[in-house]
Amino acid sequence: MLDNTPRIRRLGPAAALALAAAVACVTVTAMTDRPAEPKATAPPTPPDNGPGLLSFASPSTAPAHTPAPARSRTVSSPPPSSAPESPARSAARPKRTPAKSPTPTAGSSRPAEHGTSVRSLSHPGRYWHVSGGLVKLDPVTSAADRRAATFTRVKGLADARCWSFTTAGGGYLRHRDFLLRAEPSDGSPLFRQDATFCPRPSAVTGAVVLESVNYPGRFLRHQDFQLRLDPYRNTGLYRSDSAFLLVDGLA
Repeated sequence: MLDNTPRIRRLGPAAALALAAAVACVTVTAMTDRPAEPKATAPPTPPDNGPGLLSFASPSTAPAHTPAPARSRTVSSPPPSSAPESPARSAARPKRTPAKSPTPTAGSSRPAEHGTSVRSLSHPGRYWHVSGGLVKLDPVTSAADRRAATFTRVKGLADARCWSFTTAGGGYLRHRDFLLRAEPSDGSPLFRQDATFCPRPSAVTGAVVLESVNYPGRFLRHQDFQLRLDPYRNTGLYRSDSAFLLVDGLA
């Protein structure tokens, strides 16, 4: 019987090498067939919802509030106090009638006032009274006298800041030859000046003195009960004779 032991011993190293190769193949195969591990992926980026909303910097940090950018404020200028009107609107607006001047020009129509009588301060029972075309200082006793002693005070013919006096017959009181008369107007500049008298304050409360507009410094006064235009004199008699009270018309 043959002894095979030496052959088996000779095959030992080869078998070991084959066995090792087989084990290596099995190991490689096992490693190759192992499922691949999933790759780490970055967390999804949250949608951009615009400024002022919550946003996340990373999954490990808490949400932070991003302040909204400052809004620019536009300051509008105030509207003008008065905007110009369009021509059509301006034409449609009713026009206002301008107020009349309180001092109309000479020769124009003058608003009449209520009847006025002029009483002497030094002779309280006597009034300006038209008699024979002249103005005298007379007592008034009859209806005719009251009518002749009642005048209408109007704006001055030559200066609307002053006075003129119309008579019941439609004339005016004017000075001529320095005497006060009642005459119809001739429309001349001289007549308008002669018929205009400017009131000046008197030393007596409520009384006035009347200065001629074309003879400054001359005032109406009574002398021997005749009204005349005399230059001013610094005497008690002159001041008394030139002071008059304007009262309601007697007629």
